[in-house]
Amino acid sequence: MPGEQLSEENSQQEEAAREATPKEVAIIEAILLMESESLTEAKLCQLSGFGKGVVRDALEALALRYAAEDSGIELSRVGGGVALSPKREYWDDLKDLYGKKNEARISRAAMETLAIIAYRQPITRAEIKAIRGVSPDNMIQLLLEKEFIDRAGGKEDVPGKPMQYKTTKKFLQHFRLDSIADLPRPDEGYVDRFELEGER
Repeated sequence: MPGEQLSEENSQQEEAAREATPKEVAIIEAILLMESESLTEAKLCQLSGFGKGVVRDALEALALRYAAEDSGIELSRVGGGVALSPKREYWDDLKDLYGKKNEARISRAAMETLAIIAYRQPITRAEIKAIRGVSPDNMIQLLLEKEFIDRAGGKEDVPGKPMQYKTTKKFLQHFRLDSIADLPRPDEGYVDRFELEGER
């Protein structure tokens, strides 16, 4: 019925425009705290049962709350989603306490290989070897095991059809990047930047 459809559309518009209640903000905060990975707004809607408008308003309220000087937490955009994490300005203070406990830390050689893949993806083993000057086989295997890269680049359309490597969502989450577009410029010392953020 046209009347019922109009009523349903009005209800959806009201829900989208409605501000989140303090309890709803607290529930979204608790979900983010309990989850180890970043969550999209759609996933937050699914987990909480709230509409998009409520979830967005709750995230805005949390971002404002964490912007206060006495908060050590921030709402970060990571890998296309949102997550709770320590504020960037406190990473140096926390690095000695928690950096060594991070099992995902890798050697500088592996970090250099990862940086090459991140900036040049999709890229083949031969191309990585040409840049680094040494065989990347061990480093690639390590990065595959850490799930920082995968073979999603497919096969290059050249004789032999070599496999191409790309970074993963886990890579974005670990280095607190929303997307590959957020990579620092190569002249900013990208390997050091990766090490700093990976040690949090």
